[in-house]
Amino acid sequence: MTLKIHIDDSAVAPYEQVRAQISEQARSGVLPVGYRLPTVRGLAQSLGLAANTVAKAYRALESDGVIETRGRNGTFVAAAGSAAEREAASAAQVYAERARRLGLDEDAALQTVRDALRAAYED
Repeated sequence: MTLKIHIDDSAVAPYEQVRAQISEQARSGVLPVGYRLPTVRGLAQSLGLAANTVAKAYRALESDGVIETRGRNGTFVAAAGSAAEREAASAAQVYAERARRLGLDEDAALQTVRDALRAAYED
């Protein structure tokens, strides 16, 4: 099992292509929990990218809870969504409280979320 990433010349920034592909492979199980990712320099070299580009993708993935860095031991695929799910639940709670303070009923608040999700997930 190996990490497979393809960088194309699309309008999508290379770091975002790296982030999205690793995230999808981790969430789909192609990269299992505990899979050791290449070093930033190693992946950058194999993809023909600057190390800072890969480092930016790794930072975003770590912030999203997809990967975790264990110091000198390396970077690994994190337990499926645990940190990401906690952060999403926290954001949802903040939104729900804010929507209520704004006077939105539950249907209006849910429709607003559906619209935002549709916009965010459109490709």
